[in-house]
Amino acid sequence: MTLTLPGSGTRAGRPTDPAPGPARAPGGATALVAALLGFTVITIDVSAVNIALPGIRAALHGGMTGLQWVVDAYTLMFAGLMLSAGALCDRAGARRAYAWGTGLFTLASLACATAPGIGALVAARTVQGGAAAVLMPASLALIRQAYDDPRRRARAVALWTVGGSVAMAAGPVLGGVLTETVGWRAVFFLNLPVGAAIAVLLPKVAPSPRRPAPLDLPGQCTAVLALAGLTFAVIEGGHAGWTAAPVLASAALAVLSALAFYVTEKRHRAPMVPPAMLRSRAVSVSLAAGFAINVAFYGLVFLLGLYLQQARGMSALTAGLVFVPLAVIITGTNLVSPRVAERFGRRPVIVTGQLVLALAMFVLLPLTAHTPMWLLLVLLVPTGLGGAFAVPALTALLMDSVPGPRVGTASGLLNAFRQTGGALAVALFGTLVAPGGEVFSVAGMRVSLLAAGSLLCVTAALAGVLLPRPRSAAPGA
Repeated sequence: MTLTLPGSGTRAGRPTDPAPGPARAPGGATALVAALLGFTVITIDVSAVNIALPGIRAALHGGMTGLQWVVDAYTLMFAGLMLSAGALCDRAGARRAYAWGTGLFTLASLACATAPGIGALVAARTVQGGAAAVLMPASLALIRQAYDDPRRRARAVALWTVGGSVAMAAGPVLGGVLTETVGWRAVFFLNLPVGAAIAVLLPKVAPSPRRPAPLDLPGQCTAVLALAGLTFAVIEGGHAGWTAAPVLASAALAVLSALAFYVTEKRHRAPMVPPAMLRSRAVSVSLAAGFAINVAFYGLVFLLGLYLQQARGMSALTAGLVFVPLAVIITGTNLVSPRVAERFGRRPVIVTGQLVLALAMFVLLPLTAHTPMWLLLVLLVPTGLGGAFAVPALTALLMDSVPGPRVGTASGLLNAFRQTGGALAVALFGTLVAPGGEVFSVAGMRVSLLAAGSLLCVTAALAGVLLPRPRSAAPGA
């Protein structure tokens, strides 16, 4: 995923450099490794925990509601704070912001690993998500400042993107292996040596410049309140009843906070989400598609982790290994997608990717607790193809549809929409697959898959209608 943030200025090469001109600032490779480590670990934490949920439930005696919050506390803070994380990165400087985010994320991981109860784990996950929101833009800003040459920077960003894709796809596998062999706490303890490695690398990275960047604190607060209120209402409504007083109160908070956010953004001199940006068809379609894709993908990972272990009785290790073919397909498709989009245009790639992912939801509808494993693995193939095919194209479309100074804002907005889609999917699907709060329901999983597939069909249709048709390719292109 592309995110451009201001970096440092060009440094002159030493006289012994083989070629003059801008290339790579001192510490460039070190900055890339540090950025990859941080981006990888925060991405793994999004998906690896899903496989550890049954183990967490058994150890901490939390119900389905608690498990939903273990996932969503992280995702919500990740989504909500992403909107202003870029501005914070600019004000503090990329290296300093990255150090702060790494330190906070590592400490929160330690708190997760040693949590005595489900409440303490959810609280620590909340802090983790906030730290991850800072790490995401800061990691790419480090790469931006380390590579002045556009071609070398493009290759570095490509590595960063592929690293994130591999981490997302491999997260369930790693989560299963660690949970089964060491225990669920190892999923969080794994972050500690990564944080230590980043701490060793960062002093070797060139210092980052700082520049004044306005913070929209009212907009940030109202955005987080709106997301939290909506998620609480969906999670608790499925278990306590939709007319329960806390559910109605949280729904009202979500609506009022959303209205306050809208008013704030219209009046603020430097809004996090400029209203004019949302009036662009390319921007609005990219955000809607990103939201729907994450509803489907994150929702499916959440559902499969529970289905494999609770409905089929698999161990965490075996359940994690089921995701290996999916990880391979996603990685390969991510590498191919940009070339296909360059050849045929982004519109058909975005539409096709969403339709393939919708098909993936629909072909999984007949699943039962006794579906042959070989058939399940075959049915998962479209899941690996669809989202991985569409996301690079819609990200590139969004980046090209906004002015240069707004690229960071647009990328943060896309990340926020995608993470929000994942959070709401976990909130809603969790209530559907465990209506009583305890027993996994295959019927509820089918309703969830049908909802995700239908949403993707809608956003694919919007992309097909609202996005411009690609220009005819030049002969021989």
